[in-house]
Amino acid sequence: MRADEEHAYVQYVSSRVLALRRTAYHLCGDWHEAHDLVQGALIKLYRHWARVSAADSPDAYVRQVLVNVFLQQRGTWWSRNVRLFAEPDEHPGPPSEPLAERRIDLHAALGRLAPGQRAVLVLRYWEGLDVAETAQVLGCSTGTVKSQTSHAIAALRRLMPDYAWEPR
Repeated sequence: MRADEEHAYVQYVSSRVLALRRTAYHLCGDWHEAHDLVQGALIKLYRHWARVSAADSPDAYVRQVLVNVFLQQRGTWWSRNVRLFAEPDEHPGPPSEPLAERRIDLHAALGRLAPGQRAVLVLRYWEGLDVAETAQVLGCSTGTVKSQTSHAIAALRRLMPDYAWEPR
């Protein structure tokens, strides 16, 4: 990679790394795993920077790479058979506010969804992509996005029957 291309890559990554980590966290539900996902995506991005920088929307390309890394990682033997759990806190702090508790419950429920369903919900509702953009990122049809969204929301309703959305 030429020096000017590498400089452009570093500038882009510096400006987008926090947003990428946030998206990765929503995909996997764990900050450590999110960091690993972002690192994997950035490695792929570096290898293909000339193509990415020439794209109409580098952000869309990078988001697609990140989601693909997540889905590939979820298909490995390790992720299907090994689950790491944090040790419970011996000295829990004061009770958290109800909104924070619901957010924790929602992340736990998202973690129980199939990776594809979780990716659809993250892209549609956290990233704010429309159906066509989500389909492009996932490399599937808009009908698949709609059905996966419907199935994922139905699964969340089963997992969280007492959850009630309260608009702000």
